[in-house]
Amino acid sequence: WDEIQESMVKKLNQGLPAMMILFSIGVVVGAWIVCGTIPMLIYHGIKIINPSYIYLVAFIVPIVFSTLTGTSWGSVGTIGIVIIGIAEVIGADLSIVAGAIVGGAYFGDKMSPLSDTTNIAALAADVDLYDHIRSMMNTTIPAAIMACIAYGVIGIVYAPSTADVDLNMVSETLNGLNSAFNFNILLLIPTLIVLYGSLTRKPTVPTLIASSIVSIIMAAIFQKFTLGDIISVLHGGFNVSMITWVSNMPENVIRILNRGGLYSMASPVIVTFIVFIYIGTLDRINALPMIVNHVFGFVKTRSVAILAALGATGITNAMTSNQFATSFIVAEAFKPKFNQLKIPRKVLSRSLEDTGTMIESMLPWTTTGLFMSATLGVPVMDYNRWQLLTLFNVVVAVVLAITGKGCFYNEVKENDDDADEVEKTLVEG
Repeated sequence: WDEIQESMVKKLNQGLPAMMILFSIGVVVGAWIVCGTIPMLIYHGIKIINPSYIYLVAFIVPIVFSTLTGTSWGSVGTIGIVIIGIAEVIGADLSIVAGAIVGGAYFGDKMSPLSDTTNIAALAADVDLYDHIRSMMNTTIPAAIMACIAYGVIGIVYAPSTADVDLNMVSETLNGLNSAFNFNILLLIPTLIVLYGSLTRKPTVPTLIASSIVSIIMAAIFQKFTLGDIISVLHGGFNVSMITWVSNMPENVIRILNRGGLYSMASPVIVTFIVFIYIGTLDRINALPMIVNHVFGFVKTRSVAILAALGATGITNAMTSNQFATSFIVAEAFKPKFNQLKIPRKVLSRSLEDTGTMIESMLPWTTTGLFMSATLGVPVMDYNRWQLLTLFNVVVAVVLAITGKGCFYNEVKENDDDADEVEKTLVEG
């Protein structure tokens, strides 16, 4: 037990930076709401919705929101509800609209540095967060472009039957947001700080904290909240009860704003904590390498190794409905194989999301599938064939694995410096 416990502590020590990032994400989301950044982005995002290109907008608007907030569930539960409401009124195909909304929401869930699954995948594969995001661009950006083209064409072929739209719900949402916050262009500064940190590869936690501090200052300057409310948002999240100057806030606005805070990330942090204990135990008894060697013993080439990782991730996620656990289990199993074959681990971290994060929303028995279906009112089996981002993403990932394009074989990464030692050990063994 002492040896197993020592292994657990070692893994938890490795996972502490990820837990700090997850907590920082909760803080920054709450701070962005109380200063008016997220409400302003939603406000202007809603205003650009036009029935004449509803399918394309249903894909693009959630992309913007989820990329800036890092939440797919939050995107679908807020702007997604507004879009599906408009689509229902104008007679658009709800299956196509729902598929576009979910796909757009998962673009940001995958690509945003604020996303918990993105941070977990990078941590699990032991790669830099921004290296992980840049690696995913090779599969996700082409898939998103193809999805945009497809939704544009679909909008022409399956145009809504009428443009006579009842915008009561939209008007209520816009009026609610506008009456609760004071909007101005300076509220974009917190998002620009995160963007700057991403582009210049600054440490994630200090970048998020800096953005949160600026957000708090701007909330005190531009918004009507008390200092006590602003501070409480950081740990408890935002609550519309703080908006004392507005009565009868629309239910849709309440769903949009009630989120964020340090405690909102308790669940993913606890899951991460438990998974690290589990992985630490498996690591001590050498379970995962043993399984991989028996099940994937046929893997001798780089292409097959990447394809095997993609397949293992998809199967594990489908069985567990938990991308956190999937990322750690599959990454821990495949890291030695990737090191042995000289495959940069950012290709492994990318694979964890290509068939893990992206597929979960398409399966009707997963928690994500159940949430999306219940929130949008469209069965998973109706919208999943129109969730084009995931469908194209999987195809692109497989093509790149087979051809070797975008797999960075010519790079020598610092975080792969143990590859030679691993390969030497395997040879000597």
